[in-house]
Amino acid sequence: MIQEILIVDGYNIIGAWPHLQQLKEIRLEEARDRLIEIMAEYQSFSGMKVIVVFDAYYVPGLGGKYLQSRLPVYYTKEKETADELIERLVTAHVGRRKQVYVATSDMTEQHVIFGKGAFRIPASELLIKVRAARQDIRRKIEQDTDRRTNTFDSRLDKDTLDQLEKWRRGK
Repeated sequence: MIQEILIVDGYNIIGAWPHLQQLKEIRLEEARDRLIEIMAEYQSFSGMKVIVVFDAYYVPGLGGKYLQSRLPVYYTKEKETADELIERLVTAHVGRRKQVYVATSDMTEQHVIFGKGAFRIPASELLIKVRAARQDIRRKIEQDTDRRTNTFDSRLDKDTLDQLEKWRRGK
């Protein structure tokens, strides 16, 4: 079985997705947290291991790896770019039985990671995949709900249900 790994260029995606771009204009931290939540949901549904990378240029002194919403989130060290960290992560993860994808719309970065053996996913394509996953989740919830309404008591007529309720209450 092949393990799929998705490395997400955090600020690039925030800048490319309209709803996160608007949120970024109000509060960058909320846009960042929202992207992490979205990617955690996507990881749970897709089965891919998702890693989010943020450039610490916007968050000085935060460099390192953190676990947020069961998702590894990396912040670059001082004077390190997100692209450099992404390239290191690609090199570390590319191998047998692994397929690495990098979500970014940065064309230069796409060429570099492709040369290292990873596949690229433009920000717009990732947004389509995330929306499709959400629709699939909704469909599954609706199917589960439909199954639950198809219970034994839903097949009984009102008189029988009333009689059973009287017996249950000891009348």
